[in-house]
Amino acid sequence: MSPKSTWTDEPYRTRVPADVDAPDKVAYGLTWRQLAILAVAAMIFYGAWNGLHRVVPPQVIVFAGVVVGGVVFGLVVGRRDGLPMDVWLLHAIRHSRSPKALSSSGESAAGVPEWVQQPKGRLPLPAPLRLPADAIGDDGEITVGGDRAAIVAATNINLTLRTAAEQTALIEGFGRWLNSLSAPTQVVVSAQPVDLASHARAMSDAARIQPHPALEAACADHAAFLADLAEHRDPLRRQVLVVTRAAPGEHGSHAARRRADDSVRALSSLGVTARTLDGAAATAAIVAAADPYRPPRPGGLATPDTVITATTNDTKKP
Repeated sequence: MSPKSTWTDEPYRTRVPADVDAPDKVAYGLTWRQLAILAVAAMIFYGAWNGLHRVVPPQVIVFAGVVVGGVVFGLVVGRRDGLPMDVWLLHAIRHSRSPKALSSSGESAAGVPEWVQQPKGRLPLPAPLRLPADAIGDDGEITVGGDRAAIVAATNINLTLRTAAEQTALIEGFGRWLNSLSAPTQVVVSAQPVDLASHARAMSDAARIQPHPALEAACADHAAFLADLAEHRDPLRRQVLVVTRAAPGEHGSHAARRRADDSVRALSSLGVTARTLDGAAATAAIVAAADPYRPPRPGGLATPDTVITATTNDTKKP
C-alpha cells in the first residue's frame, strides 16, 4: 500500500486573534491598569467618607461619590481613537503642554536671531527637534543611536487569485522568513494619497508636443480621464516598508544592509517585488511617512552637511 499524500487542495485555516497586543483581562473583563484606577478611586472615596461624614451630610457625600464614580468608570472603560480614555487624556495633556514649533538648529533655542525683527508681545520660541535617526548614509543605512537600520520597499500579492496549494506554499514561505528573523524587524503597511491632478496637467502639457495627431488626441483624452478621476475620487496607493535592524552584538558597518538584502531575497522567492532603499529613497520614504499629504519635493532633499551651490550661465558680451 502506498502512503497517502498529506498535500490536499483544501486551504489550511487557523484562527488568529486580531487583538494580539491587548492586555490580559484579570477580573470582570478589566485589566490590571483598570482595576488599579478603580482601587485608587475607591480608596479616595473611603478616605473622604471617614474624614467628612461627621461634618458633611451623608447624602451629599454619596451624591458626590456617585458622580465621581461615574466619571472614573467612564474613564476606565471608555475608549477613543483606539486608545483607553485615560491614555488618550494623558496624550491630550502632553500635546497641549508641548511646544508646537521645533527647530533643528541646536540643542536649545537661545533666542531670536539678530536679523529677525522681534514682534511686540511674547514670542513662543521653538523647542529643540530631536529625531530618533541621527544620519542616513548613501547606501541607505540609518544610524539610530548606536544601532543601524535599513529599509526594504516591497509590493503585495493577491492570495485570492491563487489556488489553495499556492496559498499554502506562500504562507509557509512567509512563515519561514518570519522564523529566520533574529533581530527586531518592523513591517509598515500604509495607504497614501495619489496626486493625479499633477499627472493630468503634466500629460496635458505633453500632449501638445506629440509628433502625431492621434497620439496627441490619445494623450489629451487620458489626461482628461485622470483629471476627472482626481476630481471625483480619492485614489490611494498602498506602500509596504520592511525596516530591518542589526542584531545585538552583530559587528560590521553594513550589518543592517546585509539583513535587508537577505529579506529582499526571501521575499522575492514569494513573488514579491522588493528592493533595498538607498540613501535618497530612504529619506523620501521617511519624509512621506512623516507627512503623507504633502507631495514629494522635486530634486530630493539635501543632507544637513551638504553645501548647496547655484550654477549660473555666464554669458560674455562681444
